[in-house]
Amino acid sequence: MAGRELTDYDFRTTGQSRTHHGHVMRDLGLKIISGAYPEKSILPGDTELLQRFGVSRTVLREALKTLAAKGLIQPKAKIGTRVLERSHWNLFDPDILVWHFEAGATADFLASIVEMRLALEPEAAGLAALRRTDKQLETLFRWVERMGEAKESATDFVYSDLQFHIAVAEASGNPFMRSISALIEVALVTTFTISSPIPNSESHIRSVARHAAIAAAIRDGDVEAAKAAMRVVIAEGAERVLVAGRAAS
Repeated sequence: MAGRELTDYDFRTTGQSRTHHGHVMRDLGLKIISGAYPEKSILPGDTELLQRFGVSRTVLREALKTLAAKGLIQPKAKIGTRVLERSHWNLFDPDILVWHFEAGATADFLASIVEMRLALEPEAAGLAALRRTDKQLETLFRWVERMGEAKESATDFVYSDLQFHIAVAEASGNPFMRSISALIEVALVTTFTISSPIPNSESHIRSVARHAAIAAAIRDGDVEAAKAAMRVVIAEGAERVLVAGRAAS
């Protein structure tokens, strides 16, 4: 997903594929995530679903097969298609992450994302301080500069912010870091969108400076400073998310 323009990320419609398969998958996935079809419940039968969606049996079966691969459901002979418990869901799956936000991400879910970021990104920053190339360092500072230029557009800021964090993961030199970052990219973009400091000029200036501190520590090869600076950025972003959540409630 890296390299796409942020205008491609509309979390109200990301899962709304133009294909019949995508429409069926999103509708059922959202209902499962939202609890309309609770864990351990049985989905409506094929006849009812075929009538509801107006699709072929092949399309329905493919949609159900995709949901099963994501860990949401499991077909049972003579019983029907059962909704699996949440512990089976692949929460790194981009569609499942999108459906959580479309259904209305809870404070606990957002907190879990923050915890994942705190577990991964400071370590990535520390590794980047040891392994980054000159080209990767240049990329980090370029994204910081772009963040500073995004004074009016939250969309531009969010995109640059996301690309900065991806660049840190890439500079870590650990392929698992970048792979995991790709899996949680949807969550990061949505979190950044919720917590963007634009158009608050004071918050914007502070956020750019915090990211510049990460890049500077990586440039200087200061592992602990890079980790600490990344933790500060994640913590401040999380605080903005909580404030936004309280304001919306």
